[in-house]
Amino acid sequence: MELYPLLEKSTVQEIKIFQEQKLQELIAYLGNHSPFYQKLFTENNIEISDIQTLEDLQKIPTTSKNDIQQNNDDFFCIPQNQIVDYSTTSGTLGDPVTFGLSDSDLERLAYNEAISFVCAGIQKGDVVQMITTIDKRFMAGLAYFLGLRKMGASVVRMGPGIPELQWDSIFRYKPKYLITVPSFLLKMIDYAEKYGVDYQNSSVYGAICIGESIKNQDFSDNILSRKIKEKWNIQLFSTYASTEMSTAFTECEFQIGGHQHPELIITEILDENENPVKEGESGELTITTLGVEALPLLRFKTGDLVKAHYEPCQCGRNTMRLGPVVGRKQQMIKYKGTTLYPPAMNDILNDFDGILCYQIVIQSNEIGLDEIIIKLSTNREEENFESEVRDHFRAKLRVSPKIEMIDFDVLSKVVFNPNSRKPINFLDLR
Repeated sequence: MELYPLLEKSTVQEIKIFQEQKLQELIAYLGNHSPFYQKLFTENNIEISDIQTLEDLQKIPTTSKNDIQQNNDDFFCIPQNQIVDYSTTSGTLGDPVTFGLSDSDLERLAYNEAISFVCAGIQKGDVVQMITTIDKRFMAGLAYFLGLRKMGASVVRMGPGIPELQWDSIFRYKPKYLITVPSFLLKMIDYAEKYGVDYQNSSVYGAICIGESIKNQDFSDNILSRKIKEKWNIQLFSTYASTEMSTAFTECEFQIGGHQHPELIITEILDENENPVKEGESGELTITTLGVEALPLLRFKTGDLVKAHYEPCQCGRNTMRLGPVVGRKQQMIKYKGTTLYPPAMNDILNDFDGILCYQIVIQSNEIGLDEIIIKLSTNREEENFESEVRDHFRAKLRVSPKIEMIDFDVLSKVVFNPNSRKPINFLDLR
C-alpha cells in the first residue's frame, strides 16, 4: 500500500465514486458474513442491491455502542481461529466492547497509522518515542507501533508515566517526535524544571497528541496547548481516533483539523433526528468502516459531537477534516438551564497554575437535577483559591460548581488509576 495515497489528492467527485464502490463491497460482505447486519437487513427489508451511493446509507438504520454491547459476538464476521489480536474499547461510557482483528485488519491498522504519521510530517528514519501503553488490550498503542514500523521509523517503546525515564530516553535516543497524552508533557516540563534537565535543548521537534484536545473550534491553541508551548517550543499535532473506527484523523502541517482517509472510512455528521447537519454545524460523528474483515461497522454512531470542514487545505489533500470534539453526547450536562460538556470545564481548570490534579464529578441530587462537584488538589496556599476557581467558572460558563479540596496522594490514585489508559478526569454518576 502506498504511504502517500493519491486518492487523498483526487477530486471530491473521484473520492466519492471510490467510496461508493467500497461501500457496495462492504454491504455484500456484511450480507454474507455478519449475523448482526444480516438480521438488520432482513428486519428492515433492505435489499443489498438498493445500496449504491453514499446517499443510500440513509436507508439503513444506525448502529450504536449499545447494539455492540448487547450483541458483541454477532458482529464478528470471521471464525475465532482467524482472530490474531483482541482489543477492547476504553470503556469511557459503560462496559468495554471486545474487538478482534484479523491479520489483514492489523495490516490495515498499520497502513492507517503510517499514512496518518506521514500526514503529521514523520518520515522514514525518524526516531519516535511512544509514551503510551502497548498492552492492556489497547488497540492504539499497537497501531502506533505497527504504523511506525511500516513507514520505516525507529520506535522507543517507553509506555506512559515516569518523567525521569522519559527524559533519560530522550537524551539517550534523541527522538524527533513523541506520542503522548498532551497533559503529560506538562508533568515532563515540571520534572525538568525541578531537576535542572535542559529540556529546551533536546532533540524533540513535535508531539502527536492523543486522548485530549489541544485546539479550540477555530483551530487556535486551547489553554492546555498554550501552557505547553509557553514553556517548551515544540509542534503539537492533534489526532482523533477510536477502537471502533480502527482509523485515525490526524492533522497535517497546516493544523486545521484531522484529515479523513477516504479509503478506510465513510463519515456522516448527523443531527438529533439522524439527518445530515448543514455544513458548518456540529453533529454526531457516524462512521462506516471500509476494508475491515473481523468486525466491520455500518453507520456506527460514535457518541462524539464534531464539526466537519470541507474547504481546501494547502497540503493538497481534498479530504474532509474533523475539528476538535465538542463533547460526548452522553456526557452532556444540563446544569441550571445551561448545557455543558466536560472539555469546556477542563479548559478552565487547565488555566490555573498550581492545580496538581482534578476530577469533575457529575451526579443527580435528590430532586433529579445534575450537580457538578470539582475535586481538586493544589500546592497553592492561599485561602481564597477555592473561590477564585469558582469565580472563574461563573465568569466563563455561568455556572458555580461545588468545589472540594482533596489531598494529592488521595486524589491522584483515583485520577491516575493504573487500570485506566487515560487520566479519569471526568466521572458521571448519574
